[in-house]
Amino acid sequence: MLVFVIPAWGQDGATISVQQPWARASILASRPAAAYVTILNKDDRPATLVALETPVAGRAEVHRTVKQGDVMKMVPAGPIEVPAGGSVRMEPGGYHVMLMDLERPIEKGETFTLTLRFANASPITVSVPVFGPGARGPEDD
Repeated sequence: MLVFVIPAWGQDGATISVQQPWARASILASRPAAAYVTILNKDDRPATLVALETPVAGRAEVHRTVKQGDVMKMVPAGPIEVPAGGSVRMEPGGYHVMLMDLERPIEKGETFTLTLRFANASPITVSVPVFGPGARGPEDD
């Protein structure tokens, strides 16, 4: 018996995968929510994440948490380079996807789609499960 595995090849031949997607429930539609993923790049060239899209938010952007003085702030990160043969993990306290301009609160137990667009590879769409507002990861829910 033959088994074929077909990787998700980018336009440039890069193999990129998105693992462990999850999000925190939002409390109000007027407040942003956060989502998290791990991006793996099995190619010998870097891949650059340039945009995100989801039907649950008017805008989705990668932000990072930084300390400015004694205050922790979330600031836009811009394009994210995933190193050749490496990964980028988005997690609470670091890089994360900010879901802004929500149509309605996203609730624990639901799922939504998130599309990641790369400068040098095909887009990847994942299904994102929503956990509680204080979750630190899928294992925490």
